[in-house]
Amino acid sequence: MVRIGMVEFINTAPIYEVWRERVREPDWRVVCAVPSRLNRMIREGGLDLGFVSSLEFARHPELYLIMPGISISSTGAVGSVFLLSRKPFAELEGGEVVFSGQSRSSSAMARIVCEEFIGVRPAYRQAGLDEDWAGAGDAVVVIGDEALRLAVDDRRFPYRLDLGESWFAHTGLPFVFALWVARRDFIARRPGEAARVVATLGACLDEGKKRLGRISRAVAPRVPMDEGACYRYLNGLEYDLGPDKQAGLREFYRFLARRGEVPGPVDIEVWQAADRPVKSQQR
Repeated sequence: MVRIGMVEFINTAPIYEVWRERVREPDWRVVCAVPSRLNRMIREGGLDLGFVSSLEFARHPELYLIMPGISISSTGAVGSVFLLSRKPFAELEGGEVVFSGQSRSSSAMARIVCEEFIGVRPAYRQAGLDEDWAGAGDAVVVIGDEALRLAVDDRRFPYRLDLGESWFAHTGLPFVFALWVARRDFIARRPGEAARVVATLGACLDEGKKRLGRISRAVAPRVPMDEGACYRYLNGLEYDLGPDKQAGLREFYRFLARRGEVPGPVDIEVWQAADRPVKSQQR
């Protein structure tokens, strides 16, 4: 059995909608969940490979190898990771910013944006997964489908900042929200099966990009959102892990190391089918 983790948001629809239609591997079991749950499951050995937050990899690089060619990222605005505030961002000094319980990378990114880019130091609080937190605090950090819903609530949140856009404005680099990783112990046992999963993901993504209009029609009601808005959102997401994405990832990890949020420099290890990881050490 190969245990695979997929993100429960529509941002993976260009991959997962095709996967659900076409992949019929009896020994592959897919678990769909929010990023924070997937992080925990793969860290604890409940999954063999799947999407994790880029922060999860940075905190436990000894457990994982990055699978080549696939991420969830953006160059500029992402459209589904927001800092939503009831007051101007410059007035958040000492206020309460509540993080959704669904993601950790976005929480770390929001702290960087608030403290390094905006220049304020709020008090932060991590909400529980089942908490009704959207009405709490002076501002909230939201991701995924919930962000797509709440970002249009101008009455409750008159101030809105797309964190991907803020990151790009200050660094000139893309931001990688999630990586596709495999546990090192799984790679050691079953490298051929890992390679098959990665190849299948790539084929699904290639097909999904060609069918983006149809996929948008299928998944827009889940948010719910307008079909055209869904198409624009999915079309703006990026799923590769090319040199520019790796540069953005290294910059994020430099920030985290400097701020003491990870123990030290993080090696970006991208696995190759020959089981020879390619290291890209942070400088």
